[in-house]
Amino acid sequence: MAGVEQVTVEAGETGMRLDRWFKSHYPGLGFGHLQKLLRSGQIRVNGGRAKADTRVEPGHVIRIPPLEVDKKNDGPLTARTMRDQDDGDVLAKMLIYEDSKVFVFNKPAGLAVQGGSGVVRHLDDMLEAWRNKKGEKPRLVHRLDRDTSGVLVVARTRLAAMKLAEAFRARETKKTYWALVKGAPPKREDKISTWLVKEQTPDGDRMRVAKHGEKGADHAVSYYRVLEQAAQTMTWLEMEPYTGRTHQLRVHAAYIGCPIIGDPKYFEHDTNWEFPGGLQNKLHLHARRIVIPHPDHGVIDVTAPMPPHMRQSWNLIGFDDESGEPA
Repeated sequence: MAGVEQVTVEAGETGMRLDRWFKSHYPGLGFGHLQKLLRSGQIRVNGGRAKADTRVEPGHVIRIPPLEVDKKNDGPLTARTMRDQDDGDVLAKMLIYEDSKVFVFNKPAGLAVQGGSGVVRHLDDMLEAWRNKKGEKPRLVHRLDRDTSGVLVVARTRLAAMKLAEAFRARETKKTYWALVKGAPPKREDKISTWLVKEQTPDGDRMRVAKHGEKGADHAVSYYRVLEQAAQTMTWLEMEPYTGRTHQLRVHAAYIGCPIIGDPKYFEHDTNWEFPGGLQNKLHLHARRIVIPHPDHGVIDVTAPMPPHMRQSWNLIGFDDESGEPA
């Protein structure tokens, strides 16, 4: 049994309730047990007694008695915390599901899936560390933008990769994203249907809404529904891409007048809107859940926890992440 620990609250945990902090760091600790430890004063914040709804801030020191439960892997993975870690260790910390045919990772924001201009480290290269005894390297079957976090499915064998790729092509998968957007959309839920074309810009590829029949334009369809709103200032959207075009959700959010917070390509600033204080200026788009046929039998259904910067924003705004879960 481990002894008493003194754990310092990190920057990405600003305003988090103490009970949620424990849920994040010690997922095996039940709420009843936590309440008992709080009532008896065994858990303290900066030396003082605390309650489940106490809000923690960066630099606060939490006294943690022996708990006899598993602790979550040390610290949230970010581009910064991954810097000096071995590829195999980083992959292990990202892993949220595995079986004999499939790995599912919770990709951190800032980690590129494949190589490209200016990319030093990317997930496809890191997968070299997990070649199997036959020498097979795990295979990517879909992509996420570099600054988008969340669920990423990787095949462990060539045959599994073929079957998973076919499921994506046949649109037999359901991908659910969470986004924090500026303003409020015109409807509580709706379908977005446009044509998109890729353009070369000094800042890299950029997609724009095009006319039907325009050269190089592809049809793109997305669905959204409002989960919560902060007045008319910001909205928590659940988004589902039916097609899989580059930057599709980011372009579609901007198209309905609600660009995603922190999007460097598609967020057009205006003089009447200020970036909310306390929120990190990072892309607030997270691949929350995927449901896909398993290569052998049944269905894979995996949900990924939000990245630290989005968790911080939800706490600051007062959104309840559990309200977004399906009934």
